[in-house]
Amino acid sequence: MSPHAIRSVFTVGLTGLVALAPLSASAAPRVHDGVPTAEACAALGFAPPREDRRYRSGQMLNAPPPPHPALALPPLPVPPVQQRSGAPRVQENVVVTGSRIAPQPGFPVSPRDTERYPNATPNPVKRTAEEPVSTFSIDVDTASYANVRRFLNDGERPPSDAVRVEELINYFDYGYAPPRRGQAPFAASVSIAPSPWSAEREILHIGLQGYELAASAQPPLNLVFLIDTSGSMWSEDRLPLAKKAMNVLIDQLGPEDRVSMVAYAGSAGAVLAPTAGTQKLMMRCALGALEAGGSTAGGAGLTLAYDLAAQNFDPQAVNRVILMTDGDFNVGVADPERMKDLVMEKRRSGVYLSVYGFGRGNYNDVMMQSLAQNGNGTAAFIDTLNEAQRVLVDQLSGALYPIADDVKIQVEFNPAVIAEYRLIGYETRALAREDFNNDAVDAGELGAGHSVTAIYEVTPVGSPARLTDPLRYAASDAGDVPAEVSEELGFIRLRWKEPGEDESQLIDFPITDTDTSGTEANFAAAIAGFGQLLRGSDFLGDWDYADAIALATVNRGEDEFGYRFEAVQLMRLAESLSEN
Repeated sequence: MSPHAIRSVFTVGLTGLVALAPLSASAAPRVHDGVPTAEACAALGFAPPREDRRYRSGQMLNAPPPPHPALALPPLPVPPVQQRSGAPRVQENVVVTGSRIAPQPGFPVSPRDTERYPNATPNPVKRTAEEPVSTFSIDVDTASYANVRRFLNDGERPPSDAVRVEELINYFDYGYAPPRRGQAPFAASVSIAPSPWSAEREILHIGLQGYELAASAQPPLNLVFLIDTSGSMWSEDRLPLAKKAMNVLIDQLGPEDRVSMVAYAGSAGAVLAPTAGTQKLMMRCALGALEAGGSTAGGAGLTLAYDLAAQNFDPQAVNRVILMTDGDFNVGVADPERMKDLVMEKRRSGVYLSVYGFGRGNYNDVMMQSLAQNGNGTAAFIDTLNEAQRVLVDQLSGALYPIADDVKIQVEFNPAVIAEYRLIGYETRALAREDFNNDAVDAGELGAGHSVTAIYEVTPVGSPARLTDPLRYAASDAGDVPAEVSEELGFIRLRWKEPGEDESQLIDFPITDTDTSGTEANFAAAIAGFGQLLRGSDFLGDWDYADAIALATVNRGEDEFGYRFEAVQLMRLAESLSEN
């Protein structure tokens, strides 16, 4: 079947069944783009969603008749949820928090609006003489920043577990130097300066910058949109916003790109078979026919989405499933471990998974993070159309074109110079020391043009600010350090794989104190402090929101799109809310 063939779409209220009806390729119209009017979409075989539906006690009224039996896809089998023996359940380590939702007339309201976040304990201060090595996976996700912004703009303080400080820091570009041609896919930058909240400590700032990918060098895209059309997606900040976000991405597609769509709610069905990037009107009409209603069978939807990606798989293309949901997987394969196994299996086949979250009240951050991390993809939270523009246009290359897989960072601190250290953030990305050299251990992916920032607070030897006492019966903090490296603060090792490869490569270099931070690093430190304040950190002493605002304001630098100005405004909101 030609990707230009017409597809007919039908939706059935609460069941959420979406069927696919192929017409002959010869019947396909020549229209490639245009306004998705009712007439234009009807000519392509897409019926608009009914606007006279209303909900009562969770039931949808006036639902249209089901599609003709010849057009309906059979529902995918949903195996029963089973607890794997000895396998941890992600839900057992989550925090469930309340969040207000303004009820809308005619729509059901959940009796208990909940959101789920990983319950990650902040990284402790570590004594270099006892534990000199720190190892973690990179994190380029920014979901936490947008989610925090959503809470603050709603007049609420975010739950502490909703704040991943590294994702707040990595929301911003710090202008790192790119790698030179012919070198590794990323370059590293290191700086050190006094800590803003402790005169006796220092901030070690590590930045990685991936190379930009010219438009002419970008591989074609084989994308499958997996769209949550369950009843929880009805509000304007969920399915309607997701559809607008997808239209933003559709605008960026080229003639070599292919897009498929799958909707799931109760049962899953294909909305659009693989379709060329030139057929934008067909894609827009398919989106316009979607509407929310029903429970969520996320597992069935994932299976069908991966099947469609496999049908159009191209080893020279970017093969990716893009899940758009509030994360409320409440029917089907809802067990996190089984979901994790599925996306891990599919990523080995070359099909990656990115997850974009929407909505409030039942946002399942635990599930979103698990799927994105194990699917070799990114996670973002889209709270506004501006955020969709940022993620799907301004940072499209970083979101879709991987240049380095399984990127790990290992820092070995020199006990002769650094007495203590603390990694700020990355609690959910921590790795064991031995994981660094184990190529079977998964880590984060770096996309074209993406940057990654990590910040340590370190305490020099002899500083009165150290929090731990020297051991009476242990060797001195300085230990047996060779003279030729005794002035180094530490040593950085970076591992990564070429996309699709199994064997990692290594970069390593020492950290010296010759580099000092400037405007960019100081702004990053202000964001790091902001995130710790939101989490209620005990490490900041008397440093408060006013200090974060002052530091960020002075170091805003160039702010072409106003992101840094917005961050300062969010700090002001947080300060006001903290006084209530």
